[in-house]
Amino acid sequence: MDHSARATTSSLSSTHVVDVLVPVALNQNYSYRVPRGMELRPGDVVCVPLGPREVVAVVWAENASPDPRLHNRLKDVAEKLDVPPLKHELRSLVDWVANYTLSPRGMVLRMCLRMGEHLGPERVRMGVRLVSEPPKRLTPARRRLIEVLSDGLLHGKSEAAKEAGVSASVIDGLVDEGTLMAQPMPRAVSPAGPDPSFATPEFSRQQRTAVDAMRALAANGSFHVALLDGVTGSGKTEVSFEAIVEVIRRGKQSLILMPEIALTGQFLDRFAQRFGVRPLEWHSELTPRTRQRNWAAIAAAEAPVVVGARSALFLPYGDLGLIVVDEEHDQAYKQDDGAHYHARDMAVVRAHIAKIPVVLASATPSVETEVNARKGRYQRIVLPSRFGGQHMPHIEAIDLRREAPPRGRFISPRLAEQIQIAVERREQALLFLNRRGYAPLTLCRACGHRFACTICDAWLVDHRFRKRLVCHHCGFSMPRPHLCPHCAAEESLVAVGPGVERLQEEAANLFPTARTMVLSSDLITSIETMRTELNEIAEGRVDIIIGTQLVAKGHNFPRLNLVGVVDADLGLGNGDPRAAERTFQLLNQVIGRAGRDQGRGVGYLQTHQPEHPVMKALVACDRAAFYASEIENRERAGYPPFGRLASLIISAGDRPSAEGFARKLAAIAPIDPRIQVLGPAEAPLAVIKGRYRFRLLVKAARLVDLSEYLREWLAAGPKTKGNLKLEVDVDPQTFL
Repeated sequence: MDHSARATTSSLSSTHVVDVLVPVALNQNYSYRVPRGMELRPGDVVCVPLGPREVVAVVWAENASPDPRLHNRLKDVAEKLDVPPLKHELRSLVDWVANYTLSPRGMVLRMCLRMGEHLGPERVRMGVRLVSEPPKRLTPARRRLIEVLSDGLLHGKSEAAKEAGVSASVIDGLVDEGTLMAQPMPRAVSPAGPDPSFATPEFSRQQRTAVDAMRALAANGSFHVALLDGVTGSGKTEVSFEAIVEVIRRGKQSLILMPEIALTGQFLDRFAQRFGVRPLEWHSELTPRTRQRNWAAIAAAEAPVVVGARSALFLPYGDLGLIVVDEEHDQAYKQDDGAHYHARDMAVVRAHIAKIPVVLASATPSVETEVNARKGRYQRIVLPSRFGGQHMPHIEAIDLRREAPPRGRFISPRLAEQIQIAVERREQALLFLNRRGYAPLTLCRACGHRFACTICDAWLVDHRFRKRLVCHHCGFSMPRPHLCPHCAAEESLVAVGPGVERLQEEAANLFPTARTMVLSSDLITSIETMRTELNEIAEGRVDIIIGTQLVAKGHNFPRLNLVGVVDADLGLGNGDPRAAERTFQLLNQVIGRAGRDQGRGVGYLQTHQPEHPVMKALVACDRAAFYASEIENRERAGYPPFGRLASLIISAGDRPSAEGFARKLAAIAPIDPRIQVLGPAEAPLAVIKGRYRFRLLVKAARLVDLSEYLREWLAAGPKTKGNLKLEVDVDPQTFL
């Protein structure tokens, strides 16, 4: 070794170097030099230069032997942020999820740092108060502002400007003239924590058995998975709260995951009734300042209970002691963009890494969870009957082959008769149809032209309330035309099939005195709007609810005793291996809204195939028969949980490029007798947003390391160039 090389090595060895993971779509760490006087350890949150900008990142490892060739090219860590470090268990989860899902580690880390540029100490908010006489020159804007501040109290600067309808410069001018004084606003006082003794409920004998099991699970404090298996209305929420009581008393944090945080108003109210305060929320509609404050409280272990959507799983909890996954079967737990992960499965992984218990709650468990419970891998805690002695709904099938609605209508005579009786009794009825808009297809009756999306392989859905034709896959929309663009016929457009808006129109004609409301995700403008409408229903100000799957989850409507499923077959005909399971779960949940408070609930299933195993199981209230049949079918076909699946979607701006790449990739798939590579074939939705899509489906035996197989295959395969894109989804939940 020459003198200069030795000097470089000596100089580098005396320099502290760390490897940093950056939250961008990259898999590798980057090495940075630690400036003198800065102490850094793995997990510390830092700012580092990356290209022309600085980004928030995390120290992933010490680098005791940096590459000598990097000596003159290493950049310094710019800043160590004053936030708690990411614990080893969270960094291990990031590595595990990235490895399993084949996602770049930086993309998984990004979910842990949802604060982005808002990380670090909370910025000081400035306020203003009136301290002196108004100036001689008083504009109308200044006069309005002084009137707002006339009470002499300290007002937030931005709030005062908004209330007076003035710009910030008006405030600054009056501060300069001495009329107003600017000073920091006091920091928000942290709310009181949940009180485990606030309102201890009275439990039934069956519930007490489950409560004892939940408390024991939480008190044990080690990794353990329990399935809280209770029928709709059995009190699963209140029972799971008792595990949280135990965790609070041990000074640890609890995370409650919910499939759709927008639907949790009633849950938050029930939590407050039990504990005296609401839990901390985490979801996409929080303001940046609230996200910053909540993130910091969670990291500092100052948030005893957090309720959140799937992204809350990746937050840096200071001392996590329990995870509860509510409605664990719900499809919304699957993340289908960025890192493709399933929050329920990753919750079990996080609990295993952190050595804490996890509770999966459902009235209709996923087949995977049901099999794990049957095999004894998960403890099953059962709530077999409704609280307060209420009966489960009676369910009948209406065979549309024999009892069809009149032409142009979608509510059968028997269902219409029962709804009329319910309305006359001042009870509520729910019409369920999992199809948004007015009609799923619009065509010209003169020439047969069908209105299709210009950039997707999908029909445009008629939305009468908005007066637009909309694509539900890419968001494209257009005004509903008066002329057919194909034959120029006037007013020739006809709606084919029902959506919830069309159903409301029919209900209004059939029951003119009834008050109706549509609950559909495309009509909800905010969480607050959703909660207001749910309160109106709960208070009895609506007679007939017409809803999509929004109404299926966790709501309690005291006066609702009748549920009519307008098209029970809707989810069964799409070739999806999970179609029967999803349909059974969804319809079970929907009908479970009926008869929860008083009276006997009744559910009607309008179907063309009453002999289908799903319909027979629902009518007979025989859940065990459905699971036995579905598990047998899955095992015979080698589908999850008895086998493994992965979906590879190749997309491009033109069809030949996508198909050609898919064929090249399939041709070099490694040969393994335990693995089948099916395809390539056009994806069921062959074009989305102008991109042509081909799919390869990989089917493997249960014990195969499918992630490693895919990693080796893709490393040896052709590389995507130009606008070609390859998406890998391990354990896919949908097959579109």
